[in-house]
Amino acid sequence: MLLAAAAERSLDIQYYIWRNDRTGTLLFEALRAAAERGVRVRLLLDDNNTAGMDEVLAALDRHANIEVRLFNPFTIRGLRPLNFLTDFSRLNRRMHNKSFTADNQATIVGGRNVGDEYFDAAPEGELVFSDLDVLAVGPIVGDVSADFDRYWGSGSAYPAERILPPVEPAALDALEDRASIVERDPAAARYVGAVRTLPFVDELLESRLDLEWAPTRMISDDPAKALGRAEPAELLPAKLAATIGEPQASLDLVSPYFVPTEDGVAAFSALAAGGVEVRVLVNSLEATDVDAVHSGYAKHRKALLEAGIALYEMRLVASEEGGSGPFGSGASSLHAKTFGADRRRLFIGSFNFDPRSANLNTELGFVIDSSELAQRLAAVFDRAVPAIAYEVRLSPDGEVFWVERRGEEAVVRHDTEPGTTAWQRGAVEVLSWLPIDWLL
Repeated sequence: MLLAAAAERSLDIQYYIWRNDRTGTLLFEALRAAAERGVRVRLLLDDNNTAGMDEVLAALDRHANIEVRLFNPFTIRGLRPLNFLTDFSRLNRRMHNKSFTADNQATIVGGRNVGDEYFDAAPEGELVFSDLDVLAVGPIVGDVSADFDRYWGSGSAYPAERILPPVEPAALDALEDRASIVERDPAAARYVGAVRTLPFVDELLESRLDLEWAPTRMISDDPAKALGRAEPAELLPAKLAATIGEPQASLDLVSPYFVPTEDGVAAFSALAAGGVEVRVLVNSLEATDVDAVHSGYAKHRKALLEAGIALYEMRLVASEEGGSGPFGSGASSLHAKTFGADRRRLFIGSFNFDPRSANLNTELGFVIDSSELAQRLAAVFDRAVPAIAYEVRLSPDGEVFWVERRGEEAVVRHDTEPGTTAWQRGAVEVLSWLPIDWLL
């Protein structure tokens, strides 16, 4: 919202999910207010998660300074599942990129979508996501802007006016009225008040933000991937391997949806056999929001452990353990996507280590040559991860078990996946038998 308020010329915004909830409404209003000042706003949203938002998006698109485009749109708006019956191969490919760029001067890139659960603003008892973005300035912003133009003009990006039913001019006023109601809501007021007390806000407003200056390279998929037409060399995994290189000493990986596949297990095992320390943080079954993805990871867990790879599974971190915001949200699930190589280079972006990110969805991220930032990630594994995650181990007879640390000395062993029911574990086991890894 600060970037939107500071923008003088342009806002280029690209997201996979944008909820029509409290934070989503406030950000929509920030875009409208910027457009009223004469700022050109371009909003590119993947259409997979826009159900129920046609009127809001059409209203924004009516503004003279706002243009909305939908990526890989659904043609049947009312009954969306019907689209999959006739066009599954196209609709199964989504734009997973996330970027928010102001005046071609500053950009935010990472794993976070727009919605209450991504900004620790969800109602009490609902899941919130622990996420990671990077705010960047300098020449790299030009690369993000050029990449946005590439997606904006791609064959999968359709002007909203060609897809959405028309709305009356008053619909834009209705959006402003709704934002006003949200702003007057006591819960929203507490949230905004909590945000305003963050030192980061003062530092940004007063131009005192402590930036880490480092060589940074943007990598992204060719948008033709969404049509199944991209060359392998133009896909993010190939670019990532070429850019970051093969780790020589250590690899610290964080991925909420980790589906290594047999090829991935072999690659990670080869690194470990070559003396590379490999540590991986994923969601536990109790913390994940997609059980099917967990099934694609769990069946490879034993092989990874046998190869000497350290596995940690994020616990469902409750509010009393520091995982909540001003609403006392029930628990936090991992959503950050990052890894550090040799404590010298760091990747932050939208890419999950799963077949969907590799082969189906388009992705975006930064490779940052910064030992300072990479060592911060390593320090998280050294100190914080053991306290908030289960350490997965193998018993002498080859059985998987979980170690939970409670406080300084207490250690609890779990012989089944902690915090789960027999039904959950059975369902995941059945899913692991199905040939669905390519969809995960």
